[in-house]
Amino acid sequence: ALQASGGILLLLIAIDMVFARTSGSTTTTDEENVEAQGKTDVSVFPLATPLIAGPGAIGAAILLVAEAKGDTIETSIVIGVLLGMVLLTLILMLLASQVQKLLGVTGLHVISRVVGVLLAALAVQFIFNGIRDSGLLG
Repeated sequence: ALQASGGILLLLIAIDMVFARTSGSTTTTDEENVEAQGKTDVSVFPLATPLIAGPGAIGAAILLVAEAKGDTIETSIVIGVLLGMVLLTLILMLLASQVQKLLGVTGLHVISRVVGVLLAALAVQFIFNGIRDSGLLG
């Protein structure tokens, strides 16, 4: 059941990525732009942190460790890959301006949609595994 609910959350995030809808994470509203012009100190809120270590990432980590079924080697591999992804995320954040200039707006949209499709496939698999493991279908 946990696997299915985690899969549903991942699927919703994937759908948002695939259809590239405008959201508050990528654009500002007119009111925000007007307010920002009058401020001398514009504070920054870490929007990336909830996406890196938010419910989707935590759910995926839990599901992957659960799939290891207590095998120390498989669990170590999952933890190693997670640490590698955190390191890759750090490097990409430090180089974000250069990567954005290199890819351009179209490149960023293409990558976002491709990753969204991959995330959707993973989410659907999690949902099917959760339903299968729950015994709801016999």
